[in-house]
Amino acid sequence: MKNDYIKKKTILLVDDEPELLKMVASILEEEGFEKVFTADTAEHTRALVKEIPPDLAILDVMLPDEDGFSLMEELKKEADFPVIFLTARGEDEDKLAGLGLGADDYIVKPFLPKELIFRMIAILRRTYKKETPYVNLKNCQIDFERAEVLNDEKHLRLTAKEYALLYTLYRNAGRIVTIDALCEAVWGQNPFGYENSLMAHIRRIRQKIEKDPSNPESLITIKGLGYKLMTKEEERDEKRS
Repeated sequence: MKNDYIKKKTILLVDDEPELLKMVASILEEEGFEKVFTADTAEHTRALVKEIPPDLAILDVMLPDEDGFSLMEELKKEADFPVIFLTARGEDEDKLAGLGLGADDYIVKPFLPKELIFRMIAILRRTYKKETPYVNLKNCQIDFERAEVLNDEKHLRLTAKEYALLYTLYRNAGRIVTIDALCEAVWGQNPFGYENSLMAHIRRIRQKIEKDPSNPESLITIKGLGYKLMTKEEERDEKRS
């Protein structure tokens, strides 16, 4: 099955409601997820992440010893895995706060178990691509193993920063990646003031991957927000939806 490799990923559930933890873990195991771990406090979560780094975490916002927002920020400094917030806090400002901090999704309780599963699988598929050295774009291929672009029979080397930017966009292919998130991926935890440098790197990447860099078809600007990379796979999915 095409999602078999996804079901082998390690999933961490964090919530202070024992019944909810038990229910979600049971649902995931019934869906075929083989590695599901649970924690009921921030402290327990930190210890568990050190011992068993997750491939995806589902976090409650309201934990007894810390809020989930600050916990996610701390965990993501150590390892970059996707996070879904699953919480009773459903105000718009809460959703924007969670997504603005870098969460991959935000689901409000009560929730539909199938919806949670579908969203999880979509994020896992997007984050952990099948093992293949090539990413197909409209006008070229990216070979991340060799850090180069194959365009019109030319092998174009990627610099370290171009690689970091493209890989971050690829991990979020089909989705908007904010300017702040891209700057952080390249320049670390103090990414402010690098917007002009980011634009220069984006321009150079387009010269390597686009047929017409002035009218990009793969690395799209989302005005006022950031950028989006469209692979052939995402283009097909978008046409089907």
